[in-house]
Amino acid sequence: MLTGIEEVDWASLGHAYGPADDVPELLRGLASADPAERETALDGMYGAVHHQGDVYDSTLACIPFLLELVADPAVQDRGCIVELLTSIGGIELDDDEELDELGSDDEEFIPAANYAMAAAAIAAGADVFLGLVSDPDPEVRLAAPCALASLHPEPARVLSLLRERLTVERDTEVRLALVAAVGRIALRHASLRAETVDWLDWLARAAQDPGLRLAALAQRARCAPGDIPDDVVPWVTGLLEEIRTSVNRSAAPGAERAAAPTLIGQVRELLEEHAAGRPAPWTEELLRTLHTALDDRVDDRIALILAQLRSPDWGQRSDAIWLCGGLIRVWRGRYEEVVRLVGAQLQDPEPRLREAATSFLERLFELGAPAADALASRLAAGPGAAGAAVAEPGGTEPAGAAHATGQSPFVGRSGRDGALLALARAGDARAVPLLARALEEAEVRRELLYAVDGLGPSAAMLAPLLRRRLAEVEFDERLYDRAAPLLYALAAVRGAQALPEVLRMLREAPANRRDWVREAALRTLAAFGPAAREAVPDMRRLLAAESASVATAAARALWAAEGDREDVLPALERWLRPGTSGADWCAAAKALGEIGPAAASAAPALRPGLVSRDLWVRVRSAAALWRVSGEASASLPVLLAAWEENRHARVDIAECLAEMGPAASQAQLVVLTELTRRRRHNAREGSSGSHDIHLDEKLLTLCRAALARMERGAF
Repeated sequence: MLTGIEEVDWASLGHAYGPADDVPELLRGLASADPAERETALDGMYGAVHHQGDVYDSTLACIPFLLELVADPAVQDRGCIVELLTSIGGIELDDDEELDELGSDDEEFIPAANYAMAAAAIAAGADVFLGLVSDPDPEVRLAAPCALASLHPEPARVLSLLRERLTVERDTEVRLALVAAVGRIALRHASLRAETVDWLDWLARAAQDPGLRLAALAQRARCAPGDIPDDVVPWVTGLLEEIRTSVNRSAAPGAERAAAPTLIGQVRELLEEHAAGRPAPWTEELLRTLHTALDDRVDDRIALILAQLRSPDWGQRSDAIWLCGGLIRVWRGRYEEVVRLVGAQLQDPEPRLREAATSFLERLFELGAPAADALASRLAAGPGAAGAAVAEPGGTEPAGAAHATGQSPFVGRSGRDGALLALARAGDARAVPLLARALEEAEVRRELLYAVDGLGPSAAMLAPLLRRRLAEVEFDERLYDRAAPLLYALAAVRGAQALPEVLRMLREAPANRRDWVREAALRTLAAFGPAAREAVPDMRRLLAAESASVATAAARALWAAEGDREDVLPALERWLRPGTSGADWCAAAKALGEIGPAAASAAPALRPGLVSRDLWVRVRSAAALWRVSGEASASLPVLLAAWEENRHARVDIAECLAEMGPAASQAQLVVLTELTRRRRHNAREGSSGSHDIHLDEKLLTLCRAALARMERGAF
């Protein structure tokens, strides 16, 4: 075994962490009889030799030995090695031009070439995977179909083999892997697509196993998204019900594995925990594939999720929540009933379902209103509610344990305070007394403090508690992290009685992050308005600060406290000069815009910003110019150009358009177009921010307001 491994000069090769002289030990570890050694070796292969999907010269040198291990039936856990080879060889460059465009001296040439060489090397030995489809080890059979579909150079031969194997395979998950591989071949090879789609359509109707029918339907939709049947929702819903009633509910024990402190081991444990107690956990991936194929058919996707949320199977309801999280993040739609049904899951005894519901509702902000009653009910029930004696995910104590010691069950882990955060972000006043309880605890989740601004006048009662907590903040390395959320919340509730504590932050902040603390304190003083007159000398002193963020915040606070332009306008205009950084210019322009017509004399200083190379300088300058001068003719073209250039500027631009009203009538088509789009303006593939949905809903609200004002001005 591993013949010739010593003949390779591994030390001259490299991987993610330097010379690859440790690779022979990793390869031998993959063949070890010790499960812990095998897992450690596999972790090392992914961590160094195939780090984050990269292919090094040492990775290429490993390929013959990995193929040899796969072919040896005496080697255990070969399914993991098949998956490793699939990952190494399955990276597909867009086309050959990507290599052609990189010269041999280009530093990116070697990595790009390595991907192609890896694919070629594994394809040359891919016949080894053909025999694995009938291997006695189900884990090997599970990994083999994807390897064949991704790596074998004869797709028609593989397609026939996979379809034939399906007639004799009895393991459910392997059968699903066979169908998924068939779909993968159809996607990669257009010449085979039509016949494969027809076969998948036949299988989706003819197979006796409802899981197999669902898998075939999902792959058919994936391969032919433009030809998805109109009755897909009732079809899928019926299949899910068949699966629920037919799958054996006795959970088969998993194979024992030795505990190993590896990343791969941790991921495996998380996946096993996620699947534990679920009779058909594989339906989640099938439904994810189907949702991807449905894409912008939002109404169908919502209907499918609603059906799942009404299922007696908590696993299907959990899947629906996670799937809807991806849907609502990307697509606009009518989600009221979905949100209400997700809220109903907060009373379920299954802790994983409650956790999924809470995580989903946290990100909805105003869209979470239909679940407000369920959130309030859950919070009012406290630790005695259904399932509360079960340890929360990520915690070590039952939720009731905190209550028994006088601690709030809502502060700390997301499973405890997530419902409160969701309720507060929804703007529901019932969150206020619960936030007051949270402020009595030793630690408060910072997101709760940033949610105070949406609670309106009822949150004023929090001011004394916020003041007390701010007074307790120590001037250590955590000063800003502790003080900034409290200062933000005090500004939101206009808690001017905390002026002494805010001044303490402003005056005594140590050098570490001093400017950040000062800026946060000045923002709070600006919210206090005339009630912050005692701080005027400090504000005047900081007008000359070297930091633009501090100086402009001081100018805004001084204007709010006194309304005197004499010192404020020159202090802001000094940041509107050639050579000023974009961020500093934007800070000054935004402050001038907030002052409004009283800053009309600053209009000439703002005009050069309209032609800046920095988009945000142009946007801030145009908005400020309109607000100080009322001149739409110069500002509007700049704003509309930026609207098309950068979608992330649209919220700020829409806010200005709403203020302009009839003066922005030529933007009416732009606003109407945005309101008719189904996709959220800030949707990103593979990533999301906690405020993405909120910002898009804010954009829609501003667009509606702008359109209403434009239309009123037309009559």
